[in-house]
Amino acid sequence: MGDRVHSPAPNLFDDDTFFERPAPEPAPPAAEPGAIRPVNLASSLFFESPAEIFARVHRELRPRTAIPSIEVNYKPFADPNSRVRLENGAISVQITDLLEGAPAPVTEALAHILLSKLYRKDIAPHHQHRYRLYLNRRDMRGKIDSTRQARGRKTHKGPQGAVHHLEAVFEDLNTRYFGGMMLRPQLGWSHVRSRTRLGHFDPSHNMIMISRIFDDDRVPLLALEYVMFHEMLHLRYPVDHSGARRCVHTPEFKAHERQFPQFKEAKALLRKL
Repeated sequence: MGDRVHSPAPNLFDDDTFFERPAPEPAPPAAEPGAIRPVNLASSLFFESPAEIFARVHRELRPRTAIPSIEVNYKPFADPNSRVRLENGAISVQITDLLEGAPAPVTEALAHILLSKLYRKDIAPHHQHRYRLYLNRRDMRGKIDSTRQARGRKTHKGPQGAVHHLEAVFEDLNTRYFGGMMLRPQLGWSHVRSRTRLGHFDPSHNMIMISRIFDDDRVPLLALEYVMFHEMLHLRYPVDHSGARRCVHTPEFKAHERQFPQFKEAKALLRKL
């Protein structure tokens, strides 16, 4: 039994503020000699190891179940992904090394997310919010992009297809709709004829990938042009990051997209693929 979790790829604070400090509590009365002073359990969070945090969260999620052996390791993934697996009665957690040294409450939020997915439980919104908020910090977004560039790689078949050359399609659209002023990114056909992922723009590698399903003389050129136009708009309108929110298609993006000639006809063609 296992599960794999992909975090939203990336969150933001313009300053270093992340957690609001609680108001100082009044000093407790002096304890009598030999008395045991109560421990502030909330503060223990900051002294737990990642494995201890996961064990505590496991106890919260499944209080009547014995806590299995839990091993937590940080891995040099290309993306900010984390994974959890239950096998032979033990839980193995692999966390992106981008989160090594993250504040303990962020690790706790990730523990809730991973273990909830593992046991098919609903994830409390405040845990998702805290995790996304941290990933969406400006400094974290920079680390994530740098890591993707250094560790990731884009496999594609290049811009020359059997029927269409993507560079020619790009430059034609660039001249017609962008005044020829858009700098051409890397372009490539996908290895598979995907009907679910027709195209995407990867800002980390500055690349537009188009599904090979369009490199077919039976598919109208209009469908390919519309998908390319859509991906080109991602160059014009970058992702909008606001708090824990990550908006890929902003209102400005959508308004510009509707200006594409034969917009409705092109959308209808895609539904027929």
